[in-house]
Amino acid sequence: MLVGHLALVVAAVFAGAAVYITIAEHPARMRLADGPLLTQWKPSYKRGFAMQATLAVVGCVLGLWMWYLSKDWRWVLGAVVLVANWPFTLFAIMPVNNRLVAMDEASPPGEMRGLMERWGVLHAVRSGLGSAATGLYLWALN
Repeated sequence: MLVGHLALVVAAVFAGAAVYITIAEHPARMRLADGPLLTQWKPSYKRGFAMQATLAVVGCVLGLWMWYLSKDWRWVLGAVVLVANWPFTLFAIMPVNNRLVAMDEASPPGEMRGLMERWGVLHAVRSGLGSAATGLYLWALN
């Protein structure tokens, strides 16, 4: 059961970080002027991406390992939901990320702010996926 508990903890850390970004960090960042908004987002995104990408993979591997041990389909479903953050990020969020990373503080404010708003909506999906995976793992533990 230790593997299952570790999978749950990793998924919950992923979800907690994603939810924090969605409900606290990004809305606070959006109150900044355009130049500081982009300046703050770039290093935050870089560090957050590394952390959340790792958590998604580790949480998926642990969930698959627990599925192998228990043969309970809820573990594999939770693992798939958690790792679904990878393709969602690559195909839905990464084009927005790449455009934002390529901008500088003197970029047209309307375009940058619009991309930041879109990024926030897209990131909320990651919060949902992480929360759903956490719920599935919790359900599987019962």
